[in-house]
Amino acid sequence: MLQSNDRRQSLWRSIDWVTIAIYLALLVFGWVSVCGASYTYGDNDILSLSTRSGMQIVWIATSICLGFVILMTDIKIFDTFAYIIFGVLLLLLFATIFNPHDIKGSHSWLVIGPLRLQPAEFGKFATALALAKLMSTYGFNIHKPKHFAAACGLILLPMLCIVGQRETGSALVYLAFSLMLYREGMPGCVLFTGVAMVVYFVVGIKFEQTMLWETPTSVGKFVVLLLVQVFTAGMVGIYCHAKKQRNIIIGCTIGGTLLALLFSEYVIPFDIEVVQLALCLFTVVYLLIQGLGSRIRNYYYIQLFAIGSVVFFYSADYVLNNIMEPHQRVRINVLLGLDEDLAGAGYNVHQSEIAIGSGGLKGKGFLNGTQTKLKFVPEQDTDFIFCTVGEEEGFLGSAAVLLLFLALILRLIHLAERQPFAFGRIYGYCVLSVFLFHVFINVGMVLGLTPVIGIPLPFFSYGGSSLWGFTILLFIFLRIDAGRNMSQN
Repeated sequence: MLQSNDRRQSLWRSIDWVTIAIYLALLVFGWVSVCGASYTYGDNDILSLSTRSGMQIVWIATSICLGFVILMTDIKIFDTFAYIIFGVLLLLLFATIFNPHDIKGSHSWLVIGPLRLQPAEFGKFATALALAKLMSTYGFNIHKPKHFAAACGLILLPMLCIVGQRETGSALVYLAFSLMLYREGMPGCVLFTGVAMVVYFVVGIKFEQTMLWETPTSVGKFVVLLLVQVFTAGMVGIYCHAKKQRNIIIGCTIGGTLLALLFSEYVIPFDIEVVQLALCLFTVVYLLIQGLGSRIRNYYYIQLFAIGSVVFFYSADYVLNNIMEPHQRVRINVLLGLDEDLAGAGYNVHQSEIAIGSGGLKGKGFLNGTQTKLKFVPEQDTDFIFCTVGEEEGFLGSAAVLLLFLALILRLIHLAERQPFAFGRIYGYCVLSVFLFHVFINVGMVLGLTPVIGIPLPFFSYGGSSLWGFTILLFIFLRIDAGRNMSQN
């Protein structure tokens, strides 16, 4: 009995109370924001369960209780049952695809009487546990293709189920786990490839209809194909340590492109894209020859990067116009400045920008925001709740909220790095990655800097599923961290 009490006291001493204090502060700020976003002039009781601010108190109270239960749970459960938890959540995600309840065009909600749950919010901690379990297994090496493929498979499976529910935004959150993979040794070229694909897509789509000087050459295609060759040459220099081969590729690229540009401008106008594609083909063949001659495998990987870049670029336009949903296509066009549509797809962002701008330095005060009270901003208490912070609390309040999130992120890095075992460290970076992605994308879309993909702001957006999901995700890590000393003993 005394030993049990000692272990309990040791546990409470080991809990990171700084993170819990940040968590509670975010909950308070979040409730104030929900209250401000959902308040209607004339409401007499903001604590009534018939109001969203009243119901949010219920979700907050149950979340705190849930966090307490997790802290009291045996730490071995998370490691032992990681795959089982992941399997159960995966089945639930798959079953939700066939859910007959259509809410705002998606089938991502399970309706149980008056209660609505979104399994995708709980799939994050389940996926994080499964990844931590897999990658902490003895002999796991992320540099081995089969091990890396297994880790990617654990991420892709829930993503595919969520896409099947027509919740693309929630599915994209799972890409955040790539940050954890990078921390655990994933080659930087993989992360760079992802960034390069985004650059190809944005530049190619945005400037596709802009012509280069007086030539019939698309600026978008010209720049992207030039970037493909420059990136390829840079990778040859970095990963093959071959300066001569790098300089040959760059010289041929710049020289050939410049000659084609001058010929098209002053002799016979023609589409320089043809010459650039020929230069890309030359680069691919040259890399193959160098790989066969030196037997350096990296030449083949870089060759695949070059081929994949060209294929991705030319398929991006088809995906945008033929595969994406119309509302997704319009949102991307609005974000890239191709369409304005302030009365349609760009309405939410435009109104949120007005709300934030009207707050000024100190804001209009609690419950005094006109944009939010008059319901100009759709989803202002869920996905666009940050505009309420900007309007009522102003720049200072918005900065305070962002600093709180920054403190949480930095604290999670500190906790993850002090874990004595790989399981805790990997899970910690999974938690960090999810929070970082949510905050960056949510605040970015409210400010018009990132696409509107409909994901909540942690601990702020109204709803039980997201609040419970983030609480479970965080408190499992706090429990793992609290048990690190006992695990060592």
